[in-house]
Amino acid sequence: MSIPKLDYSKLDGLITAVIQDWKSQRVLMVGFMNEDAFAKTLESGKCCFYSRSRNKLWLKGESSGHFLNVKEIRTDCDNDTLLIFAEAVGPGVCHEGFESCFAKKLNAENVFEYVDSKTYNADEVYKH
Repeated sequence: MSIPKLDYSKLDGLITAVIQDWKSQRVLMVGFMNEDAFAKTLESGKCCFYSRSRNKLWLKGESSGHFLNVKEIRTDCDNDTLLIFAEAVGPGVCHEGFESCFAKKLNAENVFEYVDSKTYNADEVYKH
């Protein structure tokens, strides 16, 4: 399989990947991919990322079962950011128990507050 050329030079070998729900268009999460993560995403059909904190690849859903099945992949005009439309398997993507990692909104007092309800118990899913 040939891998499309992307520009990994701007973020130390990484590109930003914005993940949107393929039906609702809601942004679910933002992650980073290196060339290996992108290749694994193409090969598996599931979103794979590069963890900057753990310095390793991680397949979204490997511990939770909440996989992101790829439906469509787009890139921006500079080929350094991906927009991935995915089908979320499971009740949520966020490791805190929300459908989306973007569950907080800036209020009138300039404080971020949760505006979404949790869709699953993260403590039960991520038994650390």
